Amino acid sequence: MVRRVTRYFSDLPVPVEVRNQARVHLWYPHKFGSPYPQLRCSAEMMNYFASRTHAVAVRLEQDDTISVFAPFGLDDLFSFRITPNVALNNRATHTGKGARAQAVWPEVTVEPWPG
Repeated sequence: MVRRVTRYFSDLPVPVEVRNQARVHLWYPHKFGSPYPQLRCSAEMMNYFASRTHAVAVRLEQDDTISVFAPFGLDDLFSFRITPNVALNNRATHTGKGARAQAVWPEVTVEPWPG
C-alpha cells in the first residue's frame, strides 16, 4: 500500500511521506534500540513524534469541512518553533528534522532536546 500511495502522489511539487503506523512497533526497536508502543488508532501515533511541532494532521471531511488534530496544539507551528517530544528517546530524529527545517526556513527556532 505504501508504494501505491507514494506513486499516486509522485507528481505533486512537494514530498509526501506515507507510513503504515500500525507496524511501527514491529520495526522500531530493531532500528532505534528502544521499544515503541503498539498503537490502537492512527491518531495515537502523533503522541510519539520526535518533535511536538510536527504532530499535526488534517482531514477533509465528506461535507468539505477540514478537521484538525494537534495533540500538542498549534502554537509552536505558528511561532516557527520546533519543540522536542520526550515521549520516546528521539533526540537524533528531532535534531535532524530541526536542522533540515532550518535549511529551508532559517527563521525557524529549534528547541534543544532536554538534558
